[in-house]
Amino acid sequence: MVRVYIVVGLVIIALSIYAAIDSLMTDKRRTRGLPKALWVIVILFLPVIGAVLWLTLGKDRGKGSTTPRQTAPDDDPDFLRRLGTEKEQEERIRRLEQELADLDDDTTTKD
Repeated sequence: MVRVYIVVGLVIIALSIYAAIDSLMTDKRRTRGLPKALWVIVILFLPVIGAVLWLTLGKDRGKGSTTPRQTAPDDDPDFLRRLGTEKEQEERIRRLEQELADLDDDTTTKD
């Protein structure tokens, strides 16, 4: 039975440490309800309850995060659209260069 108490105690300590560090590392704009310092105090003085409250209520996990979501280039429609226009521009430049070269050939043969 002592082993169970030791394991449960270690789990409670690990949960409290995780929640305290998570609350300290979270941007203050993403905390709800209480200021960050007060959340840390709640987590440390009420180990299980404070950690559970922080993980469920204290941290804003919604879609309104402050960091923009990174997407891969092949998933970004703006990048793909730009890629298509770049190909079109390169093709147009190549045709114009060819037309200029043809005009140069015409002028040199007429002289």
